[in-house]
Amino acid sequence: MILKILIIAAVIAAVYFLFFKTTPEAKVSKKTSKKSTKNIDADEMVECASCGVYAEIDECILSNGKYYCSHECLAKAK
Repeated sequence: MILKILIIAAVIAAVYFLFFKTTPEAKVSKKTSKKSTKNIDADEMVECASCGVYAEIDECILSNGKYYCSHECLAKAK
């Protein structure tokens, strides 16, 4: 009788650890990915801080944390 109870408890524990219990490493990586800075793709469009035109981020000029579509817009902003 006790052997049956121990086997059932072992099966329940195995199912719990296999399917419901996550490793601490997985929890840490999920938390850090949410808190990490936003990853910007090369084809992402951003708005020019001066004229409002949208341009691809790899073609823009970054100055003081703002994106500008051209040197003319950058000069107007300063």
